[in-house]
Amino acid sequence: MDLGAHATGGVYWRFVSWNNPSNWCWIVSYQQQILIHTKGQGDMHDLTEPVAAIATSSGIQTGTVNIFNVGSTAAVGTIEFEPGLKQDLPAILDKLIPPSRQYGHEQAWHDGNAHSHLQATLLGPSLTVPISDGKLVLGTWQQIFHLECDVRGRQRTIVVTVIGD
Repeated sequence: MDLGAHATGGVYWRFVSWNNPSNWCWIVSYQQQILIHTKGQGDMHDLTEPVAAIATSSGIQTGTVNIFNVGSTAAVGTIEFEPGLKQDLPAILDKLIPPSRQYGHEQAWHDGNAHSHLQATLLGPSLTVPISDGKLVLGTWQQIFHLECDVRGRQRTIVVTVIGD
């Protein structure tokens, strides 16, 4: 049974059922964007606080938040956001997928960033984090990061979608 949906600002409600009237519930979704300027390959940003603020703004108490990088040469994930690991992650990616190697992408585009696409693909463009009691469920030393893998700085859009009740 679908009673339709309506929106107020960034919050959308939909009444859903799983073929059992006792399971009917309201599902709420809320979406905002984070814009960041990166300096180029290896530039890492801590997104934990802005994502937590968006989750809080949503009013959702139990659910999930999805963090998605728009673009194919940057990634998001979790890490202990400290200076050593901020250096180590890009360094290990360069060892696994070296910038100096010849890639098919270079033969087609000659833009020097094939390794950027591959490194970002390895880490992935999105992350889902649970929300409990209105707060992100993260470990003590676990922060949400954005890593620029491209060879040049960019303005990045990160779409944050919160779903739950």
